[in-house]
Amino acid sequence: MPMLAVFFIAASLLALDKMLTLFDFVATQGGPVAIVFKMLANMMPEYASLAIPLGLMLGILFAFRKLATSSELDVMRAVGLSYTRLLRVPFLFAIVLAAFNLVIVSYIQPLSRYYYEELQFELRSGALGASIKVGEFNSLQDRTALRVESSRDDGRQLEGIFARIATASGEVMVISAREGQFFANRENPDTVILRLTDGQIVQESPTIRNPRVLTFASHDLPIDLPKIEQFRRRGDKDREYFLPELLRIGWSPNATPEMRAQSIANLNYRLVEVAMMFLLPLLAVALAVPPKRSSSALGVFVSIVMVVAYHKVNEYGQDVSSLGRIDPMLALWGPFVVFGALIVWMYWTLAYVPGGQPIGGLESVFSRLAKLLVRQFGGRQKHHHHAPHDGELPQDGSPHVETPQVSGGTGAPHAV
Repeated sequence: MPMLAVFFIAASLLALDKMLTLFDFVATQGGPVAIVFKMLANMMPEYASLAIPLGLMLGILFAFRKLATSSELDVMRAVGLSYTRLLRVPFLFAIVLAAFNLVIVSYIQPLSRYYYEELQFELRSGALGASIKVGEFNSLQDRTALRVESSRDDGRQLEGIFARIATASGEVMVISAREGQFFANRENPDTVILRLTDGQIVQESPTIRNPRVLTFASHDLPIDLPKIEQFRRRGDKDREYFLPELLRIGWSPNATPEMRAQSIANLNYRLVEVAMMFLLPLLAVALAVPPKRSSSALGVFVSIVMVVAYHKVNEYGQDVSSLGRIDPMLALWGPFVVFGALIVWMYWTLAYVPGGQPIGGLESVFSRLAKLLVRQFGGRQKHHHHAPHDGELPQDGSPHVETPQVSGGTGAPHAV
């Protein structure tokens, strides 16, 4: 249950961050709001590749932390259960989730990325039913401009219409109408009919000296819809290739050097992200057990920072190696070796070094910092409750009386 909770929380936070950008993009393009949630759904597999490792690590960490803070872990250790023995079940979870994540990054994530790019393309091209922007000039064709004052019934009923149409022969028609409504053209699906009501047409032509003015009660204005281009095939970008396709392109003699570099970099990036999951149980246990007589949650914070930072390092390594500036094995598997060595050292210190604490130094630093902050702010609060000066009354209202002091030696009090 903690794994699922952490997974949904992490995926939701990533989706909320992306949602603001998508709402702004869809509003700029004039598309329907529902397309935002379709685009977010196609981004979920990409977010899952980071949310699944976080859920696995924090789920194991919280479970061992609960055992450690309730002293149950000490009992298990006392009866002969080592940390390695206790990690059997977490490693089973890691194997299952790593296999699931491998399927996601191999097949599901490339498909969802392609569909996300397709939705973006259709939104820009108007294939998703981009709406008429009210109060602005909308370019429907190369030579047609339309402006609408207000809209009702989800854009089906328009009011305050102004249109300007220029033909190839140089004729210009300026049309204004009180109301208008769009109708589909059954004979020609590429053309819609804008039926105008109570308006006026002003026609200008190079062959006519004076413009002609026509008043109408109802007028049908055909408008040609822009031609929608077909979206490209999947595979224009390396993130849209399946894992076997990346293998084939990376070692194909017919591929360009740029394509080979990008394919090999993306292939190693996906594999190293999955391989990293087998180290997370060790990291979770190493950071789950706080020092004795301490309930500090510093390990939770450190674990999240380490996993997210390692993920960003891998993204940077992929970008650099895809440009051919560095070998992908060094840019991606080098940080993996360093990260793995650090995790193994932390786990070894906790499990096999008597009294070992991997982040004991950090715990000490943060403990001193916390005490310093408490002393600083506590001193300020005490400073406000100062003793009354001469002539002041204490807070209880009683007069202040100075007691005589007894000098040592004679035993007689001195007069004040």
